[in-house]
Amino acid sequence: MPRNPRRTQGLHAFFAAYPDEAHRQFFKPGLNRRGFFAGAGLATVSGLLGLTIPYYAHMPRGLVPAAFADEDLLVGKDGLVLLNDRPINAETPAHLLDDAVTPTSRHFIRNNGIPPEEAGAGNWTLRVDGLVANPMTLTISDLQQEFEVVTMALTVECGGNGRAFFNPPARGNQWTLGAVACSAWTGVRLADVLRKAAPAPGIVYTAHYGADTHLSGDPDRLPISRGVPIAKALTDNVLVAFAMNGSSLHRQNGAPLRLVVPGWPGSCSQKWLTRIELRDQVHDGPKMTGTSYRVPRYPVAPGDEVPKEDFEIIERMPVKSLVTFPKHDSHAGRSVEVRGHAWSGDRLVETVDLSVDFGASWMPVELDPPINPGAWQNWRRTVEFPEAGYYEVWARATDSAGDMQPFGIDWNPKGYLNNSMHRVALRVT
Repeated sequence: MPRNPRRTQGLHAFFAAYPDEAHRQFFKPGLNRRGFFAGAGLATVSGLLGLTIPYYAHMPRGLVPAAFADEDLLVGKDGLVLLNDRPINAETPAHLLDDAVTPTSRHFIRNNGIPPEEAGAGNWTLRVDGLVANPMTLTISDLQQEFEVVTMALTVECGGNGRAFFNPPARGNQWTLGAVACSAWTGVRLADVLRKAAPAPGIVYTAHYGADTHLSGDPDRLPISRGVPIAKALTDNVLVAFAMNGSSLHRQNGAPLRLVVPGWPGSCSQKWLTRIELRDQVHDGPKMTGTSYRVPRYPVAPGDEVPKEDFEIIERMPVKSLVTFPKHDSHAGRSVEVRGHAWSGDRLVETVDLSVDFGASWMPVELDPPINPGAWQNWRRTVEFPEAGYYEVWARATDSAGDMQPFGIDWNPKGYLNNSMHRVALRVT
């Protein structure tokens, strides 16, 4: 390796040729004051850009120059679309979610703060406390040795997935369709951990805490701390996870320890997990109160102002389906296998139907059961088009409670829970 490879080649070439060294130099702890590239100071970054940075002193902590954003913020990811670099948020185009189980490289990224610089599994601890008879501090090794280790495919979806399609626009990351994934997570059941802690009578809610830091840099402010009702926490498919798809967690997906709460907003699945507190009230941490991850209790007209007291906490995610093949706005022959996934919070999806005539008629698909509770369901159907021309493939799912995807949903101020039918344009030749 060159003595100082950062000075002799650009970042893209450096990461391609020396991925381990690049990761160590740019994404592990360093001494630079601003800290947007741990281990890379002003001279290094200026050299990589080929220019000086006159206002370097004003660069916020956690910021990566936009010139590097697409290729270097998303190290270890494949084809994700960057929505925000501070904090890092990136979604996966629908056609790249075609795998039955989502590879780590294609799992979306949703951050609220700055990931911790110190994230080694060897010295990581999880504190379980609050209203418990047996408060515990556990290492990852303790979790592996004291509890049953399980692997489950679990669906995680951001509550704001689909926000980009609201009109008038809702503030926040403009997710289209790709803030969802179903990877294979390895860890221990949260229920087992909580039972060993011996919850006191009257427990109502969990409270989750992570090691990420607030964008302001204020160490006394948390970027997010959410929780779930104790009944949800005690279900068998909520995991304290330390691996995904057979390897360590990706740094941007919560390494080395996180919660995975399938079927509920991804914000419940605290990343860089350090503490779980049991409480006798609904948790009131950051992004648990006000309008965060809440929707109005009643339908509202687009653009309406809604009093805060009229919002309720989002729990289970709604029924939804996604077409992953063919790719939107692509060309195809007269016979095409259409495939994708469907999911519905804590419920099963009973049917998925397709239409190629703008909803005039519908045809059922072959729908697989979930691999395990909490996984999405894979589906497929060969479609024969009657003639060449422009078509739209519409998909709609119906769940075990009879809820069906709508063509379009009611507007809400925060742009949550958009489960409108997925429409894919297709040019048949």
